[in-house]
Amino acid sequence: MTAVIKTGGKQYSVKKGDVIITEKLPNEKGKEIIFTEILMITEGEKTIVGTPYIENATVTAEIVEQDRAKKIIVFKKRRRQNSRRTIGHRQFQTKLKILDISATGQKSKKSAVAEKKAPAKKAAPKAAAAEKKAPAKKAAPKAAAAKKKAPAKKATKKS
Repeated sequence: MTAVIKTGGKQYSVKKGDVIITEKLPNEKGKEIIFTEILMITEGEKTIVGTPYIENATVTAEIVEQDRAKKIIVFKKRRRQNSRRTIGHRQFQTKLKILDISATGQKSKKSAVAEKKAPAKKAAPKAAAAEKKAPAKKAAPKAAAAKKKAPAKKATKKS
């Protein structure tokens, strides 16, 4: 099964297990990301084309790495002006591994079983403990009241 997804203004043809490099995505390494902008899905002889996207279709991917591309050199020269400028640029990018492609939006049996095995974490007790530990802060004394105003300077007559 292959799919054509859209991300970062570009289109990528992906299969399950592929590793692709895209524009930088805002999540951290190891997190899963779900793409819903699926343009086309091909499964054997059957092809589904979206108008512009396929409803309920999803592609699930895992972020393998967040890094930067190879440096490119940008050189600008204005002839006969003695003007030259050299700068470098490294584009941020994200490396993704495609985990699952679904035309209906439902997860495959394998990924559903793996999700059930992972235990749920409880975050509520930690938040309650943090509230108890933080003492109430007292108001600082006003520094403006402690300072005295300097006497005004007297004007002198000029002759």
